[in-house]
Amino acid sequence: MSTKVIVRRSVAAEQLQVLPDSLAVPLRRVFAARGVTAAQLDTALSGLLPVSSLAGTAAAAERLAAARQLQQRVLVVGDFDADGATAAALVMTCLRAFGFTAAAYLVPDRFRFGYGLSPALVDAALARCEADRTPAPQLIITVDNGISSQTGVARAAQHGIDVIITDHHLPGDDLPEAAVIVNPNLPGSAFGSKALAGVGVAFYVMAALGQQLAGEGLLDAAVARRTCAACLDLVALGTVADMVPLDFNNRVLVAQGLQRIRSGHTRPGISALFAAAGRNPADATAADLGFAIAPRLNAAGRLDDIAVGIECLLSDAATDAAAMAATLSRLNEERKRLQQSMQADAELHIDAVLQELQDDQLAAACLYDPAWHQGVVGLVANRIKERLNRPVIAFARGETDGLLKGSGRSVKGVHMRDLLAEVDARHPGMISRFGGHAMAAGLSLEISRLEAFQRAFVTAAEGHVDAIPEAGRIWSDGELQQNEIGLAFAEQVRAAGPWGQGFPEPIFDGRFELLAQKIVGEQHLKLTLRHADGGTPIEAIAFFHADPIPAERGALCELAYRLDVNEYRGRRSPQLVVEHIECV
Repeated sequence: MSTKVIVRRSVAAEQLQVLPDSLAVPLRRVFAARGVTAAQLDTALSGLLPVSSLAGTAAAAERLAAARQLQQRVLVVGDFDADGATAAALVMTCLRAFGFTAAAYLVPDRFRFGYGLSPALVDAALARCEADRTPAPQLIITVDNGISSQTGVARAAQHGIDVIITDHHLPGDDLPEAAVIVNPNLPGSAFGSKALAGVGVAFYVMAALGQQLAGEGLLDAAVARRTCAACLDLVALGTVADMVPLDFNNRVLVAQGLQRIRSGHTRPGISALFAAAGRNPADATAADLGFAIAPRLNAAGRLDDIAVGIECLLSDAATDAAAMAATLSRLNEERKRLQQSMQADAELHIDAVLQELQDDQLAAACLYDPAWHQGVVGLVANRIKERLNRPVIAFARGETDGLLKGSGRSVKGVHMRDLLAEVDARHPGMISRFGGHAMAAGLSLEISRLEAFQRAFVTAAEGHVDAIPEAGRIWSDGELQQNEIGLAFAEQVRAAGPWGQGFPEPIFDGRFELLAQKIVGEQHLKLTLRHADGGTPIEAIAFFHADPIPAERGALCELAYRLDVNEYRGRRSPQLVVEHIECV
């Protein structure tokens, strides 16, 4: 592994004092370093920010309740990633349970329509209704999109269709003229969780709708609560998948969703996805959702049609869900192969750039290859970003309109959407369309403008390089004593989550004696170690480290590691997941 610097998180004594003494000392350190208070140790649903505190939920609920009363047709317009898929499935689940008899969903084909509620998508929806000889929708509700859909909302209005926007992406200077907008990131919003994912916003709106219908005597209040609570598995999946920061409100949502999954109170589709991924839902963690389940949903949106993912999540039949989960797994394998090929190409691009520029002089990178697939460029941008520690945009050619479709990924210290807004302000008309948030964004660009955009993007990024934290640092939560490294504490660490974006799983450091090592699965390094202070040997794994460590048995090694639970053939044991190892 490459040389890195281990830096221990600093924790003030007063931060430790606000946490109960009943917590193990290392966990108190971990929570204190993340600013957790004693009250935030309890992730019960009662700790969730009130539904009414998210502006727009009441108005959205009133308009939806009116649609139910008038038996209007409602169209849910989703997005083609896991956040959008879970949000669409959540809204459809609730509308059906709440007595909406004419609700349907539509997700834009990313290759034909691109992202969000566009005029072309509105026209396509109306054309489909005409072909099916069904009435046109009278109300559209967007999930995980819509905040930048001014022209799409206007086209819907031309046909007499109201639009409710539920979104979490950052708004531009001009808002769509929708009937209602629910977005925690609207200017002036006082909602306490700006990090709510698209599925989280949808959950709040459906909870408000349940309350509205119960208040009107149209729905039993207990049914409304049970329906929304049963959707927390979707909320957890979409929230983790979208990599939004796990502030306390999001931790409550994810913790409650994971609790339902572990207890067996989850939908057949999620159970089927766990089975397809070879994961045990009874031991589900946020990492399972982020690294095993979400990629299967995302693969459908990247390569084919996310509808198969939504139908999997909506299915009531275990056999049907299993068949769709198998399809999603096949698509995910295809996505992996395609990504690996594109990533190798991208590495060549970067090598060429670095021949001319030193790493510390590179403010950002813009990559394009006409052979790349637009559904996978975001993954490529993310991998290259990790290598460079700089904002990266990867482009592919759109399949229908000839525009380049770019997907950007950023690093701490540089806000990707704001960076694009800066370019747009300096060069009006250069970018055809853009949107997103701090760490990820998408854009469309005429191919003739690519070189000019590359220069403008790098120039804009140069003003933010100083804000990027130094690469190569591993933040540690300190050292564990020999008697603390065991199954009991590993179980406590797992239960103390959910861990994720903005609330990182703890990494510890310390010195260990190397007892044995071997390569397993052709690309992982399995180690047997013993704490420098002695004690029982412990197994460790360094994933994607295909070379043995150049050290003899008995060498002392400096480790940065996560303490995890290894489950094999019904046996549970502690395991160190190595983030960095250096032997002397």
